[in-house]
Amino acid sequence: MKCEKLYVWKRSCDLSVEVYLYFQESRDFGFKDQITRSSLSVASNIAEGIEKDSYKENIRFLEIAKGSLAELITQIYIGVRIGYIEKNIAKKWQIEADELMKMITGLKKSFKRKLK
Repeated sequence: MKCEKLYVWKRSCDLSVEVYLYFQESRDFGFKDQITRSSLSVASNIAEGIEKDSYKENIRFLEIAKGSLAELITQIYIGVRIGYIEKNIAKKWQIEADELMKMITGLKKSFKRKLK
């Protein structure tokens, strides 16, 4: 299966692009680096996991993607609190992150069923 065929991969790429563009002018390089890296890691780990040859490896990388998504959700929350992210943008990203989490969980379950 190619990652490019997965809707969850495409949407996670789109979210990462939005995060990168939003922070392109940020001068806080520490925060900018952390939030952009976590957003990039979601799609990257989905892609890496999908290309693995075993269901156990598929699942492992999807778990890593979920962890990166949890990091991103945390950074969005903190970004609002410190005034780096507008509330309406944060809400949009949080909704998308929640949807992605559900999609990754569903994909992970499908691989688990194949293990049986």
